[in-house]
Parts: sequence; C-alpha cells; structure tokens
Amino acid sequence: MFNVLFKLKWFFKTQWRRYTVAILLLVLASVLEILPPYILGMGIDDIASDTMTSETLNTYVIILICIIVGAYVMNFIWQYQLFGGAIKLEQILRRRLMHQFLKMTPTFYEKNRTGDLMARATNDLNSVSLTAGFGIMTLIDSTLYFGAIILAMGFFISWKLTLISMIPIPIIAILMQVLGKKVHERYMIAQESFGELNDSVLESVAGVRVVRAYVQEKKDEERFHGMSEEVFQKYIRVAKINALFGPITKIGTGITYVITLGFGAILVSNGEMSVGQIVSFTIYLGMATWPIIAIGELINVMQQGNASLDRVQETLDYSPDIQDPERPNEISTVTSIGFNDFTFQYPLSHIKNLQRISLQLQKGQTLGIVGKTGAGKTTFVKQLLREYPIGDGQFRFGDIDISKLTKEQVLEWIGYVPQDHVLFSRTIRENILFGKEDASEEDIREAIRLAYFEKDLKNLPLGIETLVGEKGVSLSGGQKQRVSIARALIKDPEILILDDSLSAVDAKTETRIIENIQQERKGKTTIITTHRLSAIQHANWIIVLDDGVIVEEGTHEELTTKGGWYKEQFDRQQLEGVSSE
Repeated sequence: MFNVLFKLKWFFKTQWRRYTVAILLLVLASVLEILPPYILGMGIDDIASDTMTSETLNTYVIILICIIVGAYVMNFIWQYQLFGGAIKLEQILRRRLMHQFLKMTPTFYEKNRTGDLMARATNDLNSVSLTAGFGIMTLIDSTLYFGAIILAMGFFISWKLTLISMIPIPIIAILMQVLGKKVHERYMIAQESFGELNDSVLESVAGVRVVRAYVQEKKDEERFHGMSEEVFQKYIRVAKINALFGPITKIGTGITYVITLGFGAILVSNGEMSVGQIVSFTIYLGMATWPIIAIGELINVMQQGNASLDRVQETLDYSPDIQDPERPNEISTVTSIGFNDFTFQYPLSHIKNLQRISLQLQKGQTLGIVGKTGAGKTTFVKQLLREYPIGDGQFRFGDIDISKLTKEQVLEWIGYVPQDHVLFSRTIRENILFGKEDASEEDIREAIRLAYFEKDLKNLPLGIETLVGEKGVSLSGGQKQRVSIARALIKDPEILILDDSLSAVDAKTETRIIENIQQERKGKTTIITTHRLSAIQHANWIIVLDDGVIVEEGTHEELTTKGGWYKEQFDRQQLEGVSSE
C-alpha cells in the first residue's frame, strides 16, 4: 500500500524541508488538540468536588485559549506546506509529461491512444497529488495522531477501558486492507476505460464535420452513451468499494462507544474512574473516530495514487525510439543529401516500406517525388525528419551518416510543410511566427508574399490578426496550406520539404508559389512530393516511387520521353488542364 510513497522518494528528498516542517507541526498540533479534553475532565471533577475557584477557572480558560491559538497557527502552516508540496509534485509531473510528449516519436503515439494520455495528464496526476497531500495527512492522523490519542486515554484515564474499547480496531484494519486491494484493481480498469472514452470524444470533436456530412449524429451519440455508461459502471464498481469504508468505520466506532459506556459505567461505580474522566474518555473516543476513518481513507487514497503513479511512470519511462549519439558530429552546412541502397520499415509494419533507395541530391538542387497514393512519398521525406529509427543502408548529410548527428541539429536545417496542416488556435501572425519567433515585420511580409497569401489576407476580417480557430477551422484548405508554407519559409531553411502541400490551391496559385520559391531559394535545397506534376517540372531530379521502390528517375524532359508511369500521368493531367479551360 505504501509503495507509492517509496516511489515518490525522489520528490520527498528534494522537498524535505517543506515536508519536515509540515509533519512536525502536524504532530505538534495533534498533541495540542489532545490536551483540551483532559483539561475539561479536570474542570468537571473540580466542579463535582466543589473545589472550582475563579482563579482555577481563569487558568483553565487561558490555557485553552493558548492551545486554540497555537493549534490554529500550526494547522495553517502545516496545511500550507503539505498541500503546497502536493501542488508542486503535480506541477513537476505535468511538466515531465509534457516534455515527454514533445520528444516522443510517432511510434509512441501509435502505441498509445491520445485519450488515455490525456487521462494520465489529468485524472492520474490529480490522484498522485492527492497522495502527496491528503495521503500524508491521513497517514499521520491514522498513526501518530491515533497513537497519541490512545496514549492519552491510557495514561491520563484508564488502560483497562482503553484496551477493551479498542477491540474492534484490528478487525476494521483487516477489512480495510482487503477492500484496499480491490480498490486498486477496479480503479486501474476504470482509468483505462476513461482513457478510451477520452479518445472517442477527441475523435468525434475533430471529425464533427464528417459526422454531420454523413448524418451520423445519432449513431455517434449512441456510441458515446454506450461508452460513457460503461465508464460510469466501472467507476460505480470503485465507488461501491469506497462506500464500504465509511459504514465499516462507523460501525466499528459505534461498537467502541457501546463498550466504553458499558465498561466505563462499571469502573465509575467501582470508584476506579471519576465522572470527569469518563467524559474526557468519551471526547477522546470521538476524536479517535476520524483517525479510524482516516485508515480507510488512507488505504483508498494510497491505492488509487499507486495505480495512477504506475500509469504516469509507464509513460515517463518510455524511451524515445530515436536516441542522439553520445559524441555527435558537427557540420556547418548540408552540402548534399545521399541515399545508397537504403531500406526502411516502420516499427509496426510487416513489410519493407522503402527498398534499395539510391540517389544523390546536391545543395541548391530541387528533388521532385511522385507516385501513386501509398507509394512511399511521405515515408521518404520522414527519413529526413528523424521520426523513426534509421533503416538499413547509407543515409548521409554530406560525408556524415545522419545517425552521427543529433535530431535537433538535423531539424534546424529543415523547414517542413506536412500533408496534414496543423495550425494552432491563435492568430495568423502567431502561426507564421511559430517558424521563427524573433522574425521582423519585414520577414513576416516576405513570407506571406512568397506563400502568395497577400490577397487572402486582405479579405480576412482582422487581416493577419485573424484567429484561425482550432486546427485552422476558420480558414479554407488552400489558406491553411499557404499559412503553413509561410511558416516554413520565414525560417529560411537550408532544406525545404513540401509534402503534397499545394494540393488545395488552384494551378495559378501553385505556379506563383513555385516561382517564388525558385527565385528566392537559389543555392538552397528543396524537396517536393506531389500528385500534380506541374509542381515539379522545374526540379533538377525527379523520382517515381511505387511500393517504396524507385521505378523511374530523371529530369522532367527525360521522364516524358520514357513512356512510363510519369509520361502517362503527365499526359492525363495535360488533357485535364486543357478540358478545364
């Protein structure tokens, strides 16, 4: 049960001052809270024996006021320190999780559902934080505070009555331990189900337009209702176990009250205890009710915290698929990009996704990559982005194998415009500046000009300050593409990768963008994957992929004379262009 505290020892070591102060003051405050019932019992005995004087009464009152004020100050400080530490732990773990999410490669996200990761970053972190705050408090209350009360009852009043009244406690402790294990098992299952629900909601919100287009709202609602009902039932199973803790402790404390009143009356009648003592004992017994309940709360919180920490730690312990070399090479510029008999397979794939790729691209050249859907175009460019482990064969930047370079160094040279354009829920300006945060106004205007976005910008309500909405929902497909292109161009990268990034713009806009890139990026490398061959006619070299294999390669003029797939596709697109005119 206390494994979770051992697993968090790294945090307690760094925050030892905070927790030392909190625990010491919590213990001192607990000791102070034990004194008032004893003083009250003494006062009752003084009144019963007719020995109470005004001086004695004033002394009792002053002592009680000092105890109340002292306990108040101590309680404030320990609560601030203890629960402040819990918030600090949640902050540290949330930062670590975010850092882990940002450095993870696609393989990680293929293995883990987004909804489950969100559950770990929210519900699970809350449970761990609860353990470091409320859990520590209940641990102290159910052990030291409870022990102090028992000692006060035994030393100040009667060991006989104390021992007999505590008979139900071991039985309660055993029941709590059994129930605690069941809470852990059921809570793990419920959290996994909650992660699945999160993932389903995320998909529904992201694909709401498709859902509406196919009139699937009712079916989606039914699916959500079914999943939410399943999650509800699993959490109900946890709640049913949790609900047993309270009645068990209340029944147990009720039995102790019965024992106390019955056996206490016998002791008073025998003269072994006074009326004031039995009153003090009853108050102590009432004070012991919370520590007994705290035992159940402690088991509950610790088991849930342990389960949640295991889930969070599982994510934090995941090693990135791409590791930087211990002694990386450094090069100032990329003079060439070379593949030699290169073969690549996705970690979760059962076939070779790229096979025997060999080509040499010099600095300043443009490479065009074409082929059927699923031919491997995006897979090819992802090799430059270091998203997956390096395949077999040679893959070099200049004379250096790419595995000898850090991922950060490689990405610093690259400006990437993906097929799926990701825009953030900010303004157009902020989305463009994501490529280069310290860019000047002149740089922004130039990037917008190169992306041929000036006219569209004038038609937007707030121009460059227009909010694009979640994932750019307020912009058209072509506008989102051009904002993404401007974001890459403002970086002025050594290597620009356009991964089918002109599919949503018309032929005229495409031509203008390509012309701008040709003129402004002389001496720099450009890689373009596309289905529209007009976008790569100017390329220095073109490769045609089919099932991850280069089946044709050459310049545009050479390929149009070979009579292969490229020639056939070019002729078809020429005819389509003429007919559309």
